[in-house]
Amino acid sequence: MKIVIIGGGASGASAAARLRRLDENAEIIILEKTNEISIANCGLPYYVSDVISDRTQMLVSNPDKFKSWFNIDVRLNSEVVKINRQSKTLTLQTGENISYDKLILTPGASPIVPPFEGMDRSKVFTVRTLFDADRIKTYIRQTGAKKAAVIGGGFIGLEMAENLIEMNLQVCLIEMADQILSPADKEIAAAAQNEMRQNGVELILSDGVKKFSGNKIILNSDREVDFDIVIMAIGVKPEISLAKDCSLDTNLGILVNKYMQTSDENIYAAGDSVEVKDFVTDSSALIPLAGPANRQGRIIADNICGLNSTYKKTQGASVLKIFGLTVACVGNNEKQLKDKGVSYLKTIIFGKSHAGYYPDSTQTLYKMLFTSDGKILGAQAAGREGVEKRIDVISSIMRNNGTIQDMLDSELCYAPPYSSAKDPVNTLGMDAENILRGLVKPAFYEDLKDSYLIDVRMPEAFKTETIEGAINIPISQIRARLSEIPEEKKVVLFCNTGYTSYCASRILTQNGFNNIYSFMGGIELYKIITQNNKTKAELIKF
Repeated sequence: MKIVIIGGGASGASAAARLRRLDENAEIIILEKTNEISIANCGLPYYVSDVISDRTQMLVSNPDKFKSWFNIDVRLNSEVVKINRQSKTLTLQTGENISYDKLILTPGASPIVPPFEGMDRSKVFTVRTLFDADRIKTYIRQTGAKKAAVIGGGFIGLEMAENLIEMNLQVCLIEMADQILSPADKEIAAAAQNEMRQNGVELILSDGVKKFSGNKIILNSDREVDFDIVIMAIGVKPEISLAKDCSLDTNLGILVNKYMQTSDENIYAAGDSVEVKDFVTDSSALIPLAGPANRQGRIIADNICGLNSTYKKTQGASVLKIFGLTVACVGNNEKQLKDKGVSYLKTIIFGKSHAGYYPDSTQTLYKMLFTSDGKILGAQAAGREGVEKRIDVISSIMRNNGTIQDMLDSELCYAPPYSSAKDPVNTLGMDAENILRGLVKPAFYEDLKDSYLIDVRMPEAFKTETIEGAINIPISQIRARLSEIPEEKKVVLFCNTGYTSYCASRILTQNGFNNIYSFMGGIELYKIITQNNKTKAELIKF
C-alpha cells in the first residue's frame, strides 16, 4: 500500500510513525511544503526569548530519523498544488505527479494577517514556524528593537508578550475584544490581565488596528501606538484550499467522520485544518490544539491498517503560563453557552494548592459551569500551583460522561505538600451540589450593585477592607441580629472567599429568610475584578 501524507506537523508525523509501527511493508511518503518537519510549535515563543536556548531542542524529529527509524520518505520544500481524485495522484509545484492508495491531508492552518493600510511586512512577524522564530530573534538583535506591539490576546499573543518582556522589550498588547483569552470568562481573564499588567505589559482592550503609519499603529479609537516590531497573533485559518479544489466536503474546515475520513473514502484529514465536534454541545467547531491533532493522526493510521479507531470530539482542554500565573480551561465558557442557547448554572470558589497549614500554599480561582441535572459543561482556573492538575481531573471526568457527583466521589492523592484531604476538585463539586440541592443561592459580581450587602467576617477584617456600602454582621453574631436583616430586598452575604458566607446563609435560610444569597468567590474575587477595572464605581475601601 502506498500512503502519501500532505503536511509534516503534529498530526501528519503522528500518522506516519503509527503507520510504520502497524505496517512494515507500506510505502509512506510525507510531502512538506516548508523546509521544516515535526517541530515543537508550542515552544516557539520560549525559543524566541532563549528560555529554550538550544535550537535542536525545537526539532522533535527530522527527515534522517524518519528514514532510519521508520523507513519513511520525507520530502521537504514539496508543495502539493493539486489533488487528482479520479487518478489518485498529486501534482507538485514542480509539475511532478505522485500516486497514492491512501491520502492523508494535514496541511494545518496559516496565521491571519489582514492587509492593513500602510503595513510594512518587514517589521511584522507571525509565529508559526521555526523559521518565523529565527527571523524574530535576528530582527530584534540586528535592529536593537525596544518597543513591541503584539496584536491579538490569544495563546500565542500572550506567550509572545511574556517572552518579549523577558527580552527587556516594552510590550503593548492590542485586543479587539473586551478581554484577553477568549476560552476564559471575565473573572479568570481579569486575573490574567492583572498578572500581565503587573509584569509590565500594557493592555489595550476593546480596540483594534485601523491602519499603520510609519512606526505607529493607528487604532480604531485613533489612539497611536509606537513600535519597532509587531507580532501578529490574531489567530489562524485552516488550510482547506486543496480540499475545496478537489471537491471534498468542507465548511469551517475539512469535514471528516468519526474515523477522520473525508467525503472520499481514500482520503483522510486531521489537525488544524479539520472541523471537529465540540464535546459539550456537539456543535461544529475549529479547535486547533496539539493534543487532538496527535490523536487524530494516530486514529487515521489505525483505520488505514484496519484497527477501527474513532475520534470522540474535542473538549478544548488548554493551559497557559502567564508569567507566574497558570490559566487552564476545559469545555465551554459562558459566552459559548449563551451563543448556543444552552441553559447553565455556575459557581466560583478559591481552593488552596495544598494544605493550608503546610508552608507556601497559594490560592487558585476556580469557575465551573454545569446543568441542573449535574452535567459539567466547562471549568476554568487561574493560580500558581497545581492548576492544570485539577482541570485535567475535571476534563477526565467530563470525558467519561461523569457528573458533579463524580467530582465529589473522586478519590485523589493527598499529602500536605500536595493537596488537602478535600481536594479543590472535591470542594468544587460539593459547592455545585449545594446549588443543585437548593442549599445555597449563589450571587456573583454582577449581582452586587442592587443588593443589600452584608460582610459576615469579623470586625477587624471589615475595618481593613470591604465592599463599599456593606454593613458588618459577623457570623458569630448573626443569630442574635436577625431583626437587622431586611426581608424585602435581595441580601448578599460575603466573606473572604465564600465559605463563611455560605455557612451564614444556611443559618438565615433555616431561620425563615428566602432572600439570602452567598457571593461566590467573596472579596478576593471582588478585588481581582476591581483591580482589573479601576474605573468601576464600586472600589475597594482601605
